[in-house]
Amino acid sequence: MIYTLTANPSLDYIMRVNNFEAGETNRAQTTELYPGGKGINVSTILERLGYANTALGFIAGFSGNELVRMLEKRSFEKEFVECNGYTRINVKLKSGEETEINGCGLELEDKDVEVLKKRIAKLEKDDVLILSGSIPSQLNNHFYQELIELAGEDILCAVDATGDLLKNTLPSHPFLIKPNQAELEAFFNEKLDTREALAGAAARLREMGAQNVLVSRGSKGALLAGMDGKFYTSTCPKGKLMNSVGSGDSMVAGFMAGYMKEHSLEQALRLGIYCGSATAFCADLAEKSDIDHLMEISPVEIETFEL
Repeated sequence: MIYTLTANPSLDYIMRVNNFEAGETNRAQTTELYPGGKGINVSTILERLGYANTALGFIAGFSGNELVRMLEKRSFEKEFVECNGYTRINVKLKSGEETEINGCGLELEDKDVEVLKKRIAKLEKDDVLILSGSIPSQLNNHFYQELIELAGEDILCAVDATGDLLKNTLPSHPFLIKPNQAELEAFFNEKLDTREALAGAAARLREMGAQNVLVSRGSKGALLAGMDGKFYTSTCPKGKLMNSVGSGDSMVAGFMAGYMKEHSLEQALRLGIYCGSATAFCADLAEKSDIDHLMEISPVEIETFEL
């Protein structure tokens, strides 16, 4: 079984306002409400690819109940720990540029965290654990590392996080980490202008413990530093960018699904790039038909190289 974790899920309230003026009363032209959370996005794409999975996480209050209600039509399993407080509501204001105001999140107690940890400790050989996104403020930046160690060596673990939350997992040798180019540059505090510079930085993350490092690059495709010692680059399918939210999560889902099916890093990268791109070309997370159609009309090129 595949398990995803969204430790800090949300309801994403999108407001589209023409000519927003600060300090004035503004009226939205349209509003939309979506369930948010990187792990939830991964679960959704995995389900649409035909992979049964279970979404883990914390929820709280009326907003948490609404999140669960909105996920009812998505057929993956849900095992959320109910906490005090409220699941955060994030406001995304679209008026030319996009402005985001993220809510504070739920109120975790030690007993809530222990429930999740006990569930992780029960994962079995050949299970997969995907840890995605931020964590509630009550948790420390070793939280993902602790979960990987609880899961044990027989579990394939993927981590999509930033900063110390990601860095602290590296000694536990996660199977996959997926920084984007900007996050990789921030991690090493340097500009990575060339393919070789990106590959060198990804290789350093492998030296620090990650088995595979997948670097998403937007319209430039992706770069993979693989556990086989090779570097892979992929072009990006052609299409019109509609919404980048969830694209990276879709790439993680596609990569893990592709690897589990073929045990090939090249095929994992190929499906990852198609899933990420298909979501970027849709108003919301891609459907299976969107991914299949993109694969039919827009081939990608994958090249291997060495430093």
